[in-house]
Amino acid sequence: MEAEAAASTLNLECCLPVPSVQELAIQQPEAVPPRYIRDHVVGDHVITVNPSSDRVPLIDMNKLVDPDSQDAELRRLHSACKHWGLFQLINHGAADESLRNMKKQAQEFFDLPLEEKKRWGQKPGSLEGYGQAFVISEEQKLDWNDMIFLRTLPHEIRKLDLWPENPPKFRETLETYSEEMRKVATSLVRSMAMALELEAQEISDAYQEGLYEVRTTLYPPCPKPERVVGITQHADYSGITLLLECGNIPGLQVLKDGQWVTVIPVDGAIVANIGHIMEIMSNGIYKAPDHRAMVNRFKERRSITTFCFPSSSVKIGPAKEFTKSRTPPLYRTLTYAEYRHIFYNRRLDVPFIDMLKI
Repeated sequence: MEAEAAASTLNLECCLPVPSVQELAIQQPEAVPPRYIRDHVVGDHVITVNPSSDRVPLIDMNKLVDPDSQDAELRRLHSACKHWGLFQLINHGAADESLRNMKKQAQEFFDLPLEEKKRWGQKPGSLEGYGQAFVISEEQKLDWNDMIFLRTLPHEIRKLDLWPENPPKFRETLETYSEEMRKVATSLVRSMAMALELEAQEISDAYQEGLYEVRTTLYPPCPKPERVVGITQHADYSGITLLLECGNIPGLQVLKDGQWVTVIPVDGAIVANIGHIMEIMSNGIYKAPDHRAMVNRFKERRSITTFCFPSSSVKIGPAKEFTKSRTPPLYRTLTYAEYRHIFYNRRLDVPFIDMLKI
């Protein structure tokens, strides 16, 4: 049944309801239910303590905007985007208070009783709200997490009936946090454009007017962490993605040269990764990396992920600076509506990016 479902076109914006993993973990089960067991994970090669050659790149936003250090830091950024597709960003400019408040609201939301959280549960035909993502079959394997996913910018796309009113400050905190992430995103894509020798202002403006989605995720402790996955291996369909760790528990892993590298949290940093839109715009120079989330035996992990998209009026395709050269475009050019439609209505057995290649 699952294989047949994967081979056909699916509407991924429809998500079946599943049990709360947090509630399951509270019961402290000795065994993990079969729907969560992933036998293939056991044999994966994971680098858990990063040697210097496998350390995730660290990029300093202050150096990207300082004329004295800009050229050297742009080269480092270009290398990180080209060879890793993921890096840790320090001195990013987001207000510390906003980050602290958002972490606090995330904890307070997941600390609510289950029935209270369900007040903002997903509705049929939508991924927004409290629940899980991309559950399209009663037979498919499940991820070991609970999440709440909300579209936050621009204001007119918000579904406020799914924005929690409890904790009381959740809404205003999320609104402020989303604005902070937009500032980081617009500055970061400007630097990426400069590193690619593209028109930086045009690209920065596209993200200033862009769409932003925030997923707050809880990964409860698991008695068999080596047999489950917090979030299944995937690459993001955003332009860039910004992830804020709510503590110091590692869990995010990025696939680099066929090996999983654990991203060790850096205090005050935001993890940034390339999404498919940026990969397409760079005509394949930058790559959206496969990544996943693993879980801990004894401790829960929380993260807040912001998916950043350019304006819906911007066409998604290789930048004209690349298509004018002798290098042919590697990807189709689509409207945002076409791009989104393909992502949410596709076969799961074909990588999304491959469907966009010429």
